[in-house]
Parts: sequence; structure tokens; C-alpha cells
Amino acid sequence: MATQAAFLAGFPQLAAQPGRDRAGTGAPARVSVAAIGSAKVGVAVKVGGGARLGVARRGAPCRASLIEPDGGRLVDLVAPEEGGRREALRREAASLPHRVRLGRVDKEWVHVLSEGWASPLQGFMREHEFLQALHFNAIRGEDGRMVNMSVPIVLSVGDAQRRAIQADGATRVALVDDRDCPIAVLSDIEIYKHNKEERIARTWGTTAPGLPYVEEAITNAGDWLIGGDLEVIEPIKYNDGLDQYRLSPAQLREEFARRNADAVFAFQLRNPVHNGHALLMTDTRKRLLDMGYKNPVLLLHPLGGFTKADDVPLSWRMKQHEKVLEEGVLNPESTVVAIFPSPMHYAGPTEVQWHAKARINAGANFYIVGRDPAGMSHPTAKRDLYDADHGKKVLSMAPGLERLNILPFRVAAYDTKQKKMDFFDPSRKDDFLFISGTKMRTLAKNRESPPDGFMCPGGWKVLVEYYDSLVPSEGSSKLREPVAA
Repeated sequence: MATQAAFLAGFPQLAAQPGRDRAGTGAPARVSVAAIGSAKVGVAVKVGGGARLGVARRGAPCRASLIEPDGGRLVDLVAPEEGGRREALRREAASLPHRVRLGRVDKEWVHVLSEGWASPLQGFMREHEFLQALHFNAIRGEDGRMVNMSVPIVLSVGDAQRRAIQADGATRVALVDDRDCPIAVLSDIEIYKHNKEERIARTWGTTAPGLPYVEEAITNAGDWLIGGDLEVIEPIKYNDGLDQYRLSPAQLREEFARRNADAVFAFQLRNPVHNGHALLMTDTRKRLLDMGYKNPVLLLHPLGGFTKADDVPLSWRMKQHEKVLEEGVLNPESTVVAIFPSPMHYAGPTEVQWHAKARINAGANFYIVGRDPAGMSHPTAKRDLYDADHGKKVLSMAPGLERLNILPFRVAAYDTKQKKMDFFDPSRKDDFLFISGTKMRTLAKNRESPPDGFMCPGGWKVLVEYYDSLVPSEGSSKLREPVAA
């Protein structure tokens, strides 16, 4: 197995990361059974059925060969079927007098919380957790250690509902969908003020109008937040033909164990995959093999929650990802494609910490970070909202992420001499063509062919088909979905 020196030699950019304690987390990046305590080799086990959920009572033991989840055990907030707990919770939720209706983004957060992506968080944040996340980008676990939590995971209520709940002295409320069907119960509740301006300013670094997540989930939200312990009636499903890709952290850990992975490296996209991305991922695996790992496995993990209107929709991105595997651009034997259910904030260096932290809970001990991760154009000015390099710099110093090895994105571009994607060589910079996401979308919308080797043929065909689907149907003057300018 590789030594620490070999690890840093394989990824020289990590040697310059200040203040990171890699003891036991570089190579081989394993967690010993002793470090896990009572955790056994295995996968998700649901225990108990009480209303109050604690890390010690509910969760999945972590596998010793994978990185330990935050808090030592994966939180599992879905009521178990055994013992009749699920049916009892369903009946209770239907009978509770106070019901909080979930919007689309709220339901996605219920999904995230229920599967343990935000471990050790046990539900929607109470005020002390909200303030810690907002001001420290971390929360303090039951053992006193700080774990990364850079975005608030909160649920809002209006003033009238807040008054009604407090007037009754209620301690439990039902969470329901848009058809009034119970989804979960929130217990031992706490209601506190939703200071929207402070939340927006600290999460995005600006209060400029036009931030997609703000407009979707905050502007019209209630002026109060309700936190508490969450118990979900049954696993969240979307019935959109993609649920087979929505693997929980426990299921991903099972799959990595089945494949005998001794390292897991994660890569997130919210855009179609091109051959530059594939080059980066295959090169990363080669470097890990050169360092002594026997079977590093890639977690290709596209974001599947809320995205802004001009992003390619999830269903089309998943079709394109399937083609990448079918055509052998990525090796299916060493690649796991799954959907990350989180909504997208576009909050740059603040949000990328959340993306990295969640992958620890899924078993990843390496995280590839690109240029301007989770970034976007400024909503009112003609510039990027964030410095393109700040995401990777913040990840190298972020509290609670010390166990995760951050792999900065190597810049890939189209080599006009070799007629394929390759890593950029500044000594012959004129030979390289940079194809931005905007340029890629423009080519696809105009049915123009990209350079040979830029994207696999099947993947490009899917992208063209998507933009063809936006053409107004006969007799209609409206596009079926918004298109980026």
C-alpha cells in the first residue's frame, strides 16, 4: 500500500494544503475497527422505533474498510417496517392537528436528511444548529467534535401557523406533501425567527436579486423556522423512472463493499459529461493505482435536486451518463453512477463544502473539485459571482473535512494537434481549444458537431435530442422548457 510520501507525490497539489491532519486518511485512508467502536462490518441496520431519534439508537454501522461517516454512524430517519412502527407513524401523522405542507425543495431536504447525507443531523435544524451552520459552516456533534455543515437545512412556517402551533403547546407536527399526504413527523419541535436577509447574505455573500435558490425556496417562505427530530414514514420516491439511481449512503457503501473498493473517489456534475471530465476521472484512478490502491472505485454523482431553469434537466443528464458507460468512455466495472438528491444552491465555496461532506457519509475518501464549483454568473453584474479558485482553496482548509482528500481539477481542453481531449499544456497553449458549457449548449442547440473526441457520439446525440425537444410544438408559441441565453 502506498505511503504518505507516495500519496503526496501522486497528487503534489495536496502537499501545499495547510493544516490538514491526514493521519490515517491519506493513503491508505482506512478506518480501523477500533476507531469505529461498536460498529460491525456490514450495512444498514434499522434499530428501535421511539419518537426521539439519537445516533446511538438509529443508524447504519459503517464498514471498517471505508471512511467513517460523520458522527461514527449513518443516520437513518426512515421508520422501520418491522414491529409495526411505520404503520403506527402513518396513523399518527394522519391524526396530528398541525400539518406543515412541504414544497418541492422541502421534500428534497426530507430525502437528504432521512438517508443520512447530513449525518449526524437528526432532522431540520433547531436554532443553535442553524446559527452554527450559518456562522461557522460546521455544527458540534454529540461527542463535542465539529463536523462540517456549511448550508442550513431548515423548514419554514408562516406566522399564522406558528401562532396556532404555539397556542396549542404542540410538540409534534406532521409534514405533508402538496396532496396533503403525510410524509413524516417532526417531534420535540422548536420554532424561531427566519432572518432571511442574514441567511442569504451569509450563505451567498450577496443579497443581489436573481439568486435561483433564493427565489425558489426563501423569498416567499415563511418568516419562522421549525426544527426538530425527523421520522420519515417510508423512503422518499419520485416515480420518474430514475429511482433506481437514487442510492442512499448505506446502499452506496454496500455497493463499494461488494466491489471490494479500497478507495472511493467522488465527482459531482450538474452538466452533461464530456471527454475532458472522463479524462480527469480515469487519470485520477490511474494515479490511485500507481499509489498502491488495488481497486479504487469512482462515484460519478450528478446532482439530482432543484437546479436553475437553464440547466439540462436530470432525466436528460442521466440518459447522457448512461451512454458514457455504454460506449466505454468510463469503465462500468470501476464506476458507480448514482443521483445525489440535494437541491442546488449555487453558493460557491460555501456550498461546495456541503457537497464534499455529504460524500464522506457515502463512503468517499477522495473528492475531485473543479474550477468555480457550485458557482454561477453574478445575477446582476457581468462577472462570475465567486472567484474561480476559492472553492478548492476553501475545501483544503474547511473545518470538519480534514479526513477527506481534496483533488483539485486538472484543466482539460481539446488538443487540436492530437484531436482529442487532453490536459492543458501551457508550453503549447495555442494548440488547445477551450469549449465552455455555453459553447457546448450553443453547438447542441444549433445541431452543429463538436470536434472529434470532445464527447462520445451517444452522449452528444442525447444532448442534441434534448435541445430539439425544446422546439415549440406545432400550434404552440412557447418552449416546453426554458433555455439558457
